[in-house]
Amino acid sequence: MFDNLCKFLAESFSEDYAAWLLGRPIKLTKLSPTELSLEPIRADSLILEQSEDLVLHLEFQTEPDPTMGFRMLDYRVRVYRRFPQKTMHQFVVYLKRSSNDLVYQDSFQLGETVHRYQAIRLWEQPSEAFLQSPGLLPLAVLTQTSDPALQLREVAAALEQIEDNRVKANLMAATSVFGGILLAPELIRTILRSEIMKESAVYQEILREGEQRGLLKGKLEGKLEGKLEGKLEGRLEAKLETIPLLKKLGLTIADIAKELDIDVELVNKFIANQNN
Repeated sequence: MFDNLCKFLAESFSEDYAAWLLGRPIKLTKLSPTELSLEPIRADSLILEQSEDLVLHLEFQTEPDPTMGFRMLDYRVRVYRRFPQKTMHQFVVYLKRSSNDLVYQDSFQLGETVHRYQAIRLWEQPSEAFLQSPGLLPLAVLTQTSDPALQLREVAAALEQIEDNRVKANLMAATSVFGGILLAPELIRTILRSEIMKESAVYQEILREGEQRGLLKGKLEGKLEGKLEGKLEGRLEAKLETIPLLKKLGLTIADIAKELDIDVELVNKFIANQNN
């Protein structure tokens, strides 16, 4: 979910992200990874955007990745092959606090070749800039603070000032998901309004993602247990896989059961099993 959410924000608010990372609000457009090579490219966490003279490469990570340095070099070479005249700026943004040395890695060496990029640890970033740009608001709760709950309340206050209800709903849903990295769903629910989030594209994407996971699991089980049984099981799994994501949005057990059209007891049982 974090991959799709980060892509949505970076692409929908490209000028906010350019201002933060590049120091100027450049209008950027999406660059498809398929333009870079005929070879398959790992694109689940990859964000590429471009202007006339530059390419911005972003990767958001919840956990350290030992292959990150090589991937950065790989993408740099691919972009140079396709756009040799364009400057490229590369950033890996770590969302979740970690003491792992890999979150401090900002270069990769292969023989005499040394490639450098920028590593950003959100928990070290001052929050002021994030609170002033709509597209960065969902990330503000993860920035430098001694009180994440208070930070979330500041974000909520800033979100309420947004007049466009569609934009407000999307950003509020995204804030709820990122807030779930640090805060309990029950606390998030008291600060952010879930009824607004249900109208957002982010909320619908969460439902689709859970459905796809469950249906895939059902198809695999169907091969083992019989097509009809697997299909029915897949429909239920599709709903169950959505529960953790809806919890991150701050929905109550009753709200989740109503949204998914399943029994409250089933929701409680699923959550209890996950906690064990």
